[in-house]
Amino acid sequence: MSETVDFLIIGGGVVGLTVALELRRRHADASITVLEKEPRCGEHASGRNSGVLHAGFYYTPDSLKARLTRDGCRAWTEYCEAHDLPIRRCGKLVVTRSAEELPELQRLYERGITNGVELKVVDAAQAREIEPRAKTVETAIWSPTTASVNPARIMSHLAEKAVSNRIDVLNGVAFVGVRTTDTTHKVQHSGGNLEARFVINAAGLYADKIARQFGHSSSYRILPFRGTYLYGSTSETMHTNLYPVPDSRFSFLGVHFTVTVDDHVKIGPTAMPGLWREHYGGLGGFNLAESVEVGAQLAELAARDAPFRRHAASEIRKLSRHYLVGQAATLATGVSAPNYSKWGRPGIRAQLVDTGSGTMENDFVIESDPRSLHVLNAVSPAFTCAWPFAAHVVDVVEAKSSQFSGRA
Repeated sequence: MSETVDFLIIGGGVVGLTVALELRRRHADASITVLEKEPRCGEHASGRNSGVLHAGFYYTPDSLKARLTRDGCRAWTEYCEAHDLPIRRCGKLVVTRSAEELPELQRLYERGITNGVELKVVDAAQAREIEPRAKTVETAIWSPTTASVNPARIMSHLAEKAVSNRIDVLNGVAFVGVRTTDTTHKVQHSGGNLEARFVINAAGLYADKIARQFGHSSSYRILPFRGTYLYGSTSETMHTNLYPVPDSRFSFLGVHFTVTVDDHVKIGPTAMPGLWREHYGGLGGFNLAESVEVGAQLAELAARDAPFRRHAASEIRKLSRHYLVGQAATLATGVSAPNYSKWGRPGIRAQLVDTGSGTMENDFVIESDPRSLHVLNAVSPAFTCAWPFAAHVVDVVEAKSSQFSGRA
């Protein structure tokens, strides 16, 4: 007979592990199992992201991202300091490259203030006091609460914490399929079978496919976007993260400088559409069926969305190291291509697309029923948002499932 657990979480990324820990905090006696198909947790987006804790001023006030990013930045800052995890509280400057960007910079500032984020508008001289290499037209935004962390270290810590909190983390075990009964989900995985009273799908790049086995995600598909950074030489130094005013038509923040916790400077990221879901580069892991599916989705999106076509064209140019460095040079002085020669480890953004409207979803998307919940869109800054997002997910679980509400 297969084991029966109260909660089964599919996916051991930052969302899956923080949700597991939040469930344990609220339900001390519940049995909780995490399925992670890789040998270690956080091998995909969670361990490969930029490492920036965003302050929360990019997002419209009525979005989940606005509240969760602000609260998540604070939560991670306190968490890292409490557990001696590396954190660099270096802040962020958002600079303007032309006078035409000044109105958008002001809108960004006003949005951040509405979201309850600590921000300051500084003039060009003040910006250079914060970062001597910064280039800006008239004004910039200073975000003192933005910080940098080491995502891989955090993921290792979360996995250890989950195990120490009596959460069964099954590494190297992939979800295969499900059969639903009146009381449980009978889940088949690569290591056998188990039954779950409630399933939480936090499978990232494959969340939509898994959700469809539970009757969800009928109008959504995930598209992969591969991001890579160029690392500067050891002579490259910068005091703070340096970003441009973003193009509001896209959910990507543009080429920028990131200061890592170990004093490296990197520029990027690229945001090229992947040709299959785990297309990290070359032909390693090539999946023909996924390539055909992703190609068809990209063609449809390009046909229906003119801004996406322009974005794709600009991303192709970023494959040139000289072009990418040239974009970064509009933000700072003394930037030269010879100082940026090493490409970092790529990551993949699992971007949800609404197949009905043919548009990319910018906010978090969850679908649920009384016995399952599916995190379909947890794109950037999902890492920053992880702790308050986990609390939100468990709130939804408890509201949907009477068997777990109020149980401790």
